[in-house]
Formats: sequence, C-alpha cells, structure tokens
Amino acid sequence: MAGQFEIFTDAEAKVRFRLLGADGSVLAISRSFEDKRSAVAGITAVRECAGTGLVKEARSHARAGTGGTRPGQPAPYPRRHRPIPAA
Repeated sequence: MAGQFEIFTDAEAKVRFRLLGADGSVLAISRSFEDKRSAVAGITAVRECAGTGLVKEARSHARAGTGGTRPGQPAPYPRRHRPIPAA
C-alpha cells in the first residue's frame, strides 16, 4: 500500500491534513486551514511539487543562536593560508 493523506480537525477546530507512510506512520502534518476545500487544495499543491521538489539543507545564522556550534562553544576560526617562508 502506498502512503496516503488524511484530513482531520485539530483541537482549535481548524482543518489539517497529515501524510501517512505505507506503514501508517505520520510523515508530515500540514498547517491549519479554514475549511476542508482549502485543505484539499493544500494536498493538491503538495502532490504537484513533491515529486519535483529540490532537497535543500536549511542553515541558520550563527548569531541567531541556532548556529552550527553547541551553546557555550566558541565558533571556529576560519582557516587562512599563510605563505611558507623561504629557507
């Protein structure tokens, strides 16, 4: 069995959908929509772009607090190439 989309109503009475894997595990949950028709349009948009979408790694800015180093760790210095002195 292939994965499937499931439309549901959340705790705030908004309509959402979730993408379920072949084994029934939840792979993704959508943002909230005002009505079922809008959620179906969201599913259609996901279907159209999912097969051709590029994979991109999101990188956060280090000053925003979500950089590549652990909290309390100094950022590594950039490497600079130094000329080797003549002997």
